[in-house]
This record gives sequence, C-alpha cells and structure tokens, in this order.
Amino acid sequence: MKLIEAIIKPKNLNEVKSALQKIGIDEFMVSTLICHGRQKGQVMIYRGAEYVANFVEKVKLEIIAADDTVGKIIEVIGSIAKTERKEDCRIFILSFVDAS
Repeated sequence: MKLIEAIIKPKNLNEVKSALQKIGIDEFMVSTLICHGRQKGQVMIYRGAEYVANFVEKVKLEIIAADDTVGKIIEVIGSIAKTERKEDCRIFILSFVDAS
C-alpha cells in the first residue's frame, strides 16, 4: 500500500476528481493549503495601491492505494494538473503500513 499526496491548483480539482472516479478511485481526502515558495504570488492592485500576494492557494489530495494502481493514479493526476511549472503539480508517494 502507498499513500499518494498530490498538491495541485484548485481549478484542476474537479477534473482530477472525475478522472480518478473513471479509473475506480472514489475515496480520497482533499485539503486546502496556503503555500509560499518559488511562485512568489502575484501583484495585485486594490483601490489604486499595488501589493504582492505572497501566498498561493493549492489543494492537496491524499489517496491510499494498492501498489499496482499507483502508476495509473499518478498518470491520471499528472496528465491533468502538470504544466511547464513544476510547482503547479507536486506528487509524493509514501509507504503506507497500517491504519486503524
């Protein structure tokens, strides 16, 4: 068993969810994240004043999967969420021993 953590843009969540359901993955957790890193946020103008939003909202999917399905899950998530910017889609695979 493996724990797959995928950090993606919120706009991709519904499409990823639908694609996962098509391959039989119906159970997963979704969390909202506020991230700070290389993306540096974006410059915004509010009431004539310019400011930089240093934090970016992301979504984290957590999926517990059998070893033989991990490759397909990663392929599905990556095909939808990956862009030329690697911070738009991060996928981590961890060994999962037990849950109670």
